[in-house]
Amino acid sequence: MSGTGNGAPEKPAAAPDKAEIAEIVARMRRIEQQEAKPGAHRLGPSAPKAAEPEGAEPAGAEPAGSGAEGSGAEGAEVPAAPPTPAPAAPPAPPAPAAPAAPGAPAVRPSEPSADVLQGTAAVLTAGGAPVELAAAAVAAFGDGAAERLREDPWAVLGLPGVRPEHADHFARGLLGSSATPDDPRRAQALVVWLLEQAALRGHSAQELTEVAAALERLRMPEPSAAIQEAVADGRVLPFQEELSGAEAHAAGGDEDEPPTRTLLALEGLAMAEDSLAEKLLQLMATFVPGEDVEGQGTGEPSSDAESGPGTEPESESESEESAGPVLRSPGPAAWEAAAEAAPSSSATALIRAVAENALVLHTGGEAARAEPAALLAAARELGLRAWAGTWTDQGRKSFDSLSPADTPVLTLADLLSGTAGPGRAADGSLALDLLVVLDAPLLDVELAATVLESLADGTRLVLSGDPGQLWSAGPGRFFADLLAAKVCPAVASRTPDFGPIGELVSAVGIGELQPVEAPDKEVVILTAKDAGEAVHRAVQLLTDSIPRALGIPAEQVVLLTPGHGGPAGTRALNAAAKARLNPGPGRFGGFDPGDRVVESPTPGVTRPARVLDGDATGLHLEYSDGSRRTVPPAEAGRLRHGWALTVHQALGRRWPAAVVVVPEDAGPALSRQWVYTAFGRGERHLSVVHAAGPALAQAVAERPAQPRTTRLRAILAENAVDAD
Repeated sequence: MSGTGNGAPEKPAAAPDKAEIAEIVARMRRIEQQEAKPGAHRLGPSAPKAAEPEGAEPAGAEPAGSGAEGSGAEGAEVPAAPPTPAPAAPPAPPAPAAPAAPGAPAVRPSEPSADVLQGTAAVLTAGGAPVELAAAAVAAFGDGAAERLREDPWAVLGLPGVRPEHADHFARGLLGSSATPDDPRRAQALVVWLLEQAALRGHSAQELTEVAAALERLRMPEPSAAIQEAVADGRVLPFQEELSGAEAHAAGGDEDEPPTRTLLALEGLAMAEDSLAEKLLQLMATFVPGEDVEGQGTGEPSSDAESGPGTEPESESESEESAGPVLRSPGPAAWEAAAEAAPSSSATALIRAVAENALVLHTGGEAARAEPAALLAAARELGLRAWAGTWTDQGRKSFDSLSPADTPVLTLADLLSGTAGPGRAADGSLALDLLVVLDAPLLDVELAATVLESLADGTRLVLSGDPGQLWSAGPGRFFADLLAAKVCPAVASRTPDFGPIGELVSAVGIGELQPVEAPDKEVVILTAKDAGEAVHRAVQLLTDSIPRALGIPAEQVVLLTPGHGGPAGTRALNAAAKARLNPGPGRFGGFDPGDRVVESPTPGVTRPARVLDGDATGLHLEYSDGSRRTVPPAEAGRLRHGWALTVHQALGRRWPAAVVVVPEDAGPALSRQWVYTAFGRGERHLSVVHAAGPALAQAVAERPAQPRTTRLRAILAENAVDAD
């Protein structure tokens, strides 16, 4: 594993040899307390050893290499204080009657006392760490944070922005000469930290060899012993996975003895991925297709069809009575009639697939959303309790506009929280017969597990999305793994995205970056000699060229770039845009009335807003959906200016015009996925300002996606075979 950037020895560390790896695996097998055969992905294994609470992960972190700000401290010297982000938030609001998302950090019921904060700050000061970490330490470890840090100084590595060299410095400050590189506490903390950093890059697991090599670079004397300590502690779980296809061929395996690889995963992510696979298989196994009976298919709406999106759910007692455990399932004739009446051949194929299957995947671009909209309308006409969930409020409005009637669609956050929508059944599951999830590629494994746990057995589930877009900000590649596993039907839309932008994006999707005809200037490609010129041109497009030539006001134009830092990152672009569009001293925590801002309550979720005013109570914001709220001063640090965003921040949203900035140093961060997603954010106009030279076309042609290591596909494949 590369890119740790910490404690590298003077000479390159040698990768563990095969004998050492074999010894690690053998010892880990002796540690495992599972009844299943060694290395098998078995669903429902015996519970792992209980682990002490882990440190809070950095809030709002996104995978490195995907245009996101790094999670580490900007200044690496200790005791310089790393930035202190807000406490991490769960992937989605937990539904009232459903379990919280697996691995979600605990929510503290009350603010810590001054004595607890003071005691924790004293321990941090004694070890040479910044006192600003006290609040994060108490949030992570509770009222006993001071004692926890005294007993295990390397536990500080679990706090936001802390890196291994910081933790080593802190441990030496508290323990003196007894703080040795081979301390078991250090070993456990480093292994967990490495896997947490991998999760920020999108991996739900890491190969043992990569973790061992990274430990070598961090000057861990015995990497194998460190891994064993973490596994024995229960916070890290080992798995063996058989290789297949090209991976098996590259490893030199044969049919009689296929090669394997050993993976390490954080306990929470491992359990989430196992739970997700189990629920997916259970959903399919418990599905019972309907039978034709007299009176079905008459077009009568479902009992809750009159309540449009946003309707408050019934009271708990009414919901339990009206939403019983029996799912509604029309017969084949009713489904076929609905399919024949569908507005397109792709919608017909989707309705037919849903008629016969509990789980269906649907792939396509923006125009293809008309097909799940047609499915939803048909299902409601058949009497099903059918709802859709989108990633953003803008996605909800866009999907709703596809139907002349009110569409039963909510954001996933609202759907899971129960603030609106279908209500809950007596068992706590969503009172649904069919759920359509739009933007499915944006679900990480933990949020996907939460969605699946909210569904009753046998519920129909349609996962729809564009497979060419970037994956989730959180770990995993849920939608891509499902497509690759081929455990359920997948309906590929034949409805293309029209116009020059659609043509350009479609070409990028197959690895080609070709000029397109744009008679009305729908697509404009500009080159820049360096990042400074790229910023100048981008801001000129935002503030002058696009509003003047196309009539699209600046507030409907977004600037997109790979990262936050650097001479053409979001910070530089936002500073330049503010200076042109809304100059001011930043009277309210760096912001002025009229500033465009964004708030990221959870990783991968971005809420655009405009500053109305500010006072002692906080910043008064108006969001893109028209709602308003006051952000307290203590939370204002979570806001960023919003004229320029990273592409990951823009997921789930589109703008009338988008300006994509590609600086000269962006090459390593670029991929076909990134370009495809960035170019697709503009509805009517796309400008591309790039100084990357041939690196842009090379990324489109040769780098489909930034790789991620996951377990879901292998778990599904193995357990599907076991079930046969």
